[in-house]
Amino acid sequence: MMSVTADAVHSSTQSTSPVGSGAQRPRVAVVGASGYAGGETLRLLASHPGVEIATVTAHSSAGKPLSEVAPHIDLGHDPVLAETSVDTLRGHDVVVLALPHGQSGQIAAALRAEDPDVLVLDLGADHRLESAEDWGEYYGSEHSGTWTYGMPELPLADGTRQRDLLVGAREIAVPGCNATAVSLALAPLVRAGLVDAAQLSAVLPVGYSGAGRAAKQHLMFAEASGSAAPYAVGGSHRHVPEVLQNLRRATGETGQRLTFTPVLVPMSRGILAVCTAPAAEGTTTADLLGALQGDYADEHFVTVLPEGVFPTTGEVTGANTLRIGAAVDRHSGQATVISALDNLVKGTAGAAIQSMNLALGLPEGTGLTRTALAP
Repeated sequence: MMSVTADAVHSSTQSTSPVGSGAQRPRVAVVGASGYAGGETLRLLASHPGVEIATVTAHSSAGKPLSEVAPHIDLGHDPVLAETSVDTLRGHDVVVLALPHGQSGQIAAALRAEDPDVLVLDLGADHRLESAEDWGEYYGSEHSGTWTYGMPELPLADGTRQRDLLVGAREIAVPGCNATAVSLALAPLVRAGLVDAAQLSAVLPVGYSGAGRAAKQHLMFAEASGSAAPYAVGGSHRHVPEVLQNLRRATGETGQRLTFTPVLVPMSRGILAVCTAPAAEGTTTADLLGALQGDYADEHFVTVLPEGVFPTTGEVTGANTLRIGAAVDRHSGQATVISALDNLVKGTAGAAIQSMNLALGLPEGTGLTRTALAP
């Protein structure tokens, strides 16, 4: 748990921003910087021209230099990870919380009570759900409240986008990685009435980084290599209520039902969401792609692929990009839409930075790339 200490690590220089009018860049603290999500946030922020990384904190790794726990990250200096506390985080313009579920609520409330102007981005689940009942069922603790949801591309029932709500926001709940892959794949089809929204299904091969960095037997190489392992089968995955909430927001309607099965596969990064549902009578592949293009044609970080082309996880590794392909099986009458994203970038850290940019009035794509790593 978090301790109370005033020991913080700050960078030694104050720079002016190359974007905007030359004012001092917002100072960012990244909490949980030794984990995969926090580390990925640091990696992306290291080349962000509009902010300054001022403080990095951790729990079990506190007191260690960043280079010891994340040697791949080069900030131009080697800060020591401070302990996570309100005292450490006080005085920053932006605080990114990359904490386990259930640990963000208390510290976020304290920060916001002291400084209503601080922008807090929660990479955990604590502030994603609107329903306290859903939170209690899936997480088993007290609900911390609902923040502005950090999925800019999500189409809303009133014809706007979620990004409109992120401009100037000061409390942002970053979406779950699986929820992003499934929500953006299905929302246009459900909105257009092209699939039976009461019979939605998603099977998701996911990389092991989505399970976090903690040492556990089932995450060991000897256990994982050469094996695919399903988990949270039978509607127990915590992203299910999040996806259904997104579909309600996108359509203004209720009644959606989702079967959701993630499968750990031996790769470090990536999600391939294979989503299926009965297609409406007469629906063609062109109809599916038309609905997807209708919602995403102008989106910088979402690519709808041509007919007959489907995404792979390798095409999005390291990029803040979601790629989607779709088809109708004329024999079975099933619609299939497949999306791919990097769970640590578009699924987590990239979504946080994209939302942060909107909240701070920076160009939405600042510090982010659509170009993936290959091979």
